[in-house]
Amino acid sequence: MAARQQYCTFFLDGAAYGVEVHKVQEVLRWQQTTPVPLAPATVGGLLNLRGQIVTAIDLRRRMEMPPRPAGSDPMNVVVRTAEGAVSLLVDEIGDVVEVDESSFELPPDTLSELARQMTSGVYKLKDRLLLVLRMEKAIELPGAA
Repeated sequence: MAARQQYCTFFLDGAAYGVEVHKVQEVLRWQQTTPVPLAPATVGGLLNLRGQIVTAIDLRRRMEMPPRPAGSDPMNVVVRTAEGAVSLLVDEIGDVVEVDESSFELPPDTLSELARQMTSGVYKLKDRLLLVLRMEKAIELPGAA
């Protein structure tokens, strides 16, 4: 019997991405953020999450995708990292999906170099591919080693 893994899924520019469920603290509708002067463009701002200050990373900017359509607010996937909670700004929240480890493949060569760095691989689902976000890369700020 193949091992199974659960992912919290979300969408960016029409593509499905996932992070391991155990790394997700919570999922929220759009929250007002406070801009951070002189921060890299990938920082969408800071958000006050019940007294905890959380950095919001705009995944569209981080992955060099086109800007979010005007009038559509991002959603927040708050994840736990070694440095504390970080909010990933995404287009839309999906479902929690359970996948067989046997359906996992390495990122295809057709992905851009940046996309291959940001994903650890792909799962084949019934109706789409699920790109597994390499979270430590996704939250890395430019210039950070």
